[in-house]
Amino acid sequence: MFKRCFILLVLFLSACAPSKGETEQAHETLAAYFDALNQADYEMVIELYGGSYEGMINSNPSLDPDDRLALWKNACTINGNKCDLQVRTMTFGEGTDDTYSFIVEFNNPDGTLFTLGPCCGARAGDFPPVSEFEYRVRKLSSGKFVVLDMPVYVP
Repeated sequence: MFKRCFILLVLFLSACAPSKGETEQAHETLAAYFDALNQADYEMVIELYGGSYEGMINSNPSLDPDDRLALWKNACTINGNKCDLQVRTMTFGEGTDDTYSFIVEFNNPDGTLFTLGPCCGARAGDFPPVSEFEYRVRKLSSGKFVVLDMPVYVP
């Protein structure tokens, strides 16, 4: 009798666990994405990224739009995406059936908090500094998790 109750309890708890397990998988995918960006491992970044390439293609009209490796290299080295930032904090924000949102803070290379300030002649009051960035991770129908958002862009 005890064994049956124990087995039922384990089955019940495992049925409740997938959402937490999926949140952890989404978190691990996002952490791996940032690690790959930091290491300039663009092949791994391509595997982990499931967002739009439109911005990268528009910023690199001389590149073949299907050359994702070259698009990522340019995004991280000449187009202004900050691929070298280290994650400071990564906090789960919210989730839906297939998309998980995280709030991420980054460190500058010197260890200070990365803050995105006003751009392109704007005054500080027009564009308050931002240090928290939302990143979304989606679970595909195949069960694979992919990041939907590009690294922070600094013009």
